[in-house]
Amino acid sequence: MNSAIAIILIGRNEGERLKRALDSVSGLVDRIVYVDSGSTDASVSYAQSKGVQVVELDMTIPFTAARARNAGVDALRDEGLPEFLQFIDGDCALMRDWLSIALSVMRADSGLGIVTGWRREIHPDASIYNAMCDHEWYRPAGPIVACGGDMLVRSEAFEAAGGFNPDVIAAEDDEFCLRVRMAGYRLMRIPRNMTAHDADMHRFSQWWKRSVRNGHGFAQLGALHGSHLSRERARVYVFGLMLPAVALAGLVTNLWVVAGVLALYAGSYASALRGLLRDGIAPGVAWRFAGFLTLSKIPNLIGMATFALRRLRGRSMRIIEYK
Repeated sequence: MNSAIAIILIGRNEGERLKRALDSVSGLVDRIVYVDSGSTDASVSYAQSKGVQVVELDMTIPFTAARARNAGVDALRDEGLPEFLQFIDGDCALMRDWLSIALSVMRADSGLGIVTGWRREIHPDASIYNAMCDHEWYRPAGPIVACGGDMLVRSEAFEAAGGFNPDVIAAEDDEFCLRVRMAGYRLMRIPRNMTAHDADMHRFSQWWKRSVRNGHGFAQLGALHGSHLSRERARVYVFGLMLPAVALAGLVTNLWVVAGVLALYAGSYASALRGLLRDGIAPGVAWRFAGFLTLSKIPNLIGMATFALRRLRGRSMRIIEYK
């Protein structure tokens, strides 16, 4: 087993997904920590039966994925941090050859703080929502500026960045990656499958809540880091707020205004569709996918407004769950 890497796995009510995740990492490394965020299923007892170290978060404090990952690292400190930390979410299974490949890349370049690979959906054909997640995860290999929560991190880079920000409820991995780069490290995605993910999204309401959460992340990272994700926020303001407002005004002033707004939405849809087709998405999926991308600016706006309201009232940034 590999002693240079410890695995931090986080979850909440993942059920069979957690079993698959724990089974996928069994026997790979000496130290595995599972951090549970208040599960009401048998997650904790199953993790204990697998012989891994279990950390249960104090649920009187709002939980976040960022807080859970930090707690996993903290649990390793008594025996000293290993050279590398592999983070994995409880709805993912780690590819058995990933650690050896990623480790060789890390050791060949001391300037790398994070190495990640491809996260692929287990059941991309089960729903349009799963298919969209699979496309979202499959990004080009090479130097990158951010990645998802599954990542191999150099411990000294984790420490230099100050770990994850526990108050960030969405895009916490993006925010962490930003601070790793600010600490002087580079990020790399290598062309290998890293994890198999189970989005398990089958309802429109799940997609809507996930899009609300994404909008919350856009706003919170903007508040923390100024121009970061500014393009994403600008699109939300234009297509989620300004154009709907103009269309409503046009209903009582000039219907040609409404037609102009609809033409702009049609242009946005067509642009998204062309991009998806260029990426190799099947036409039968792409036309629906483009529609969701166009519509997503509305729930994104709700998420951004939710953050603004919470911040104004001094409320805790509580996680937005979609499954």
